[in-house]
Amino acid sequence: MHEIKCPHCGKAFKIDEAGYAAILKQVRDGTFEQELHERLELAAKEKQSELELLRERAARHLQQAAAAKDAEIQELQAKLREGENARRLAIAEAVGATAQELTELRGALAQAKLEKELAEQALKDKYETQLKDRDEAIERLRDMKARLSTKMVGETLEQHCETTFNQLRATAFPRSYFEKDNDARTGSKGDYIFRDRDEAGLEIVSIMFEMKNESDQTATKKRNEDFLRELDKDRTEKGCEYAVLVSLLEPDSELYNSGIVDVSHRYPKMYVIRPQFFIPMITLLRNAALGALKYKAELELARAQNVDITNFETNLEAFKSAFGRNYRLASDHFQKAIAEIDKSIEHLQKTRAALLGSENQLRLANDKAQDVTIKKLTRGNPTMAAKFDQVRDGQP
Repeated sequence: MHEIKCPHCGKAFKIDEAGYAAILKQVRDGTFEQELHERLELAAKEKQSELELLRERAARHLQQAAAAKDAEIQELQAKLREGENARRLAIAEAVGATAQELTELRGALAQAKLEKELAEQALKDKYETQLKDRDEAIERLRDMKARLSTKMVGETLEQHCETTFNQLRATAFPRSYFEKDNDARTGSKGDYIFRDRDEAGLEIVSIMFEMKNESDQTATKKRNEDFLRELDKDRTEKGCEYAVLVSLLEPDSELYNSGIVDVSHRYPKMYVIRPQFFIPMITLLRNAALGALKYKAELELARAQNVDITNFETNLEAFKSAFGRNYRLASDHFQKAIAEIDKSIEHLQKTRAALLGSENQLRLANDKAQDVTIKKLTRGNPTMAAKFDQVRDGQP
């Protein structure tokens, strides 16, 4: 039997051999495991230290090897650069004179080409500006002339004139009569009759209108001249003072495209106009008639009272004659203005053709300059040709 004392409470107790052996074994096993654990930890730390040391040594070794390699590479690169520089220097010394001549020649060619291009560009810009100005002027004049020779599109000439008049009837012609001539009792009739009266019902002016469209079957391949006699007859039979032919025939005629054409030398008080002068013609004749209206009123009063009307008729005819003269003068001025427009268009077109010819010459000069080559420049100079061949072949 063995007696064991508790180290905590101090109480003593007895155990047999078997119990004592078991307790002793537990104490030994615990101490062994603790010592084993401590030894394993120490061994792990030592192994970690050795690994760190080996890593540091390996890193230093690699750095040293890399530094040595870099030094070797730099040395080789330096030797290569020295060799390249030596080779370049040798080549430069061998072809220095020729290269200088070549550089100067190329520089001169480049400078000449640049100067030529700049001069061509400046001249081209100048011509293009002039051409643009001429083209714009031509378009403006053509547009102006086109407005003076407008053609009807998509409708008959009669419809156009009637629509144009009706658009202004309420404001400009409130007491006017403008209707188709449907009275064919005399064997013929015009297209439209215009009559305007004053507030008292006295007729101011009357006009017989005939419209001729170039697309009308009755007007095919005919001239304005072909319809004047019939128009004069219709005017007389219907008691109209004036006769006006509104025509799109002879579209290329400078005479009829120039404005209002007075044909009174053929038939009295007769005019030929383009459609754009339809309303202006009515206004012109009515305004002229309004000036004579006072004389008409006095003439009617004198006739009613059996008064001598000689002076009144003389004054009236004098007024009509003066009006006709003023109208002819205005028409002449109008025709002269159209002629000046045509001359300006012709002059601008000639200028444009001349500028285009200059541009052609510039193009030919540029083609010749582009054809210049080193081979052509050294033709007949074998020394320079040989030097250029050496430089091209990379020979020293």
